[in-house]
Amino acid sequence: MAGRRTASGEVFDPDDMTAASKTLPIGSRVIVTNPKTGKSVTVRINDRGPHVRGRSLDLSRRAAEELGITEKGVARLKVQRIDSKSVRSKTADAAEESVSASTH
Repeated sequence: MAGRRTASGEVFDPDDMTAASKTLPIGSRVIVTNPKTGKSVTVRINDRGPHVRGRSLDLSRRAAEELGITEKGVARLKVQRIDSKSVRSKTADAAEESVSASTH
């Protein structure tokens, strides 16, 4: 996957904090939390996918490592969309959902 073009037109880098989503807009930012560990990361949506039934997010390797899910590969995570104009400021109507995520 590394080196291929994403839906945003950029080259995929597994060391970037990015993710692929079927429904979230390209360029949007989300906070992804592993409820088992309490660890959270902020990722930018830069691609479409995953193309596997039952999964709604593909995380870059770096994001998955920081969340502690690389050994398992798939996990139930909490996803909260944040204002794309200000990563530190959550929107008042931020959607929060539980999703299954995997690594690119």
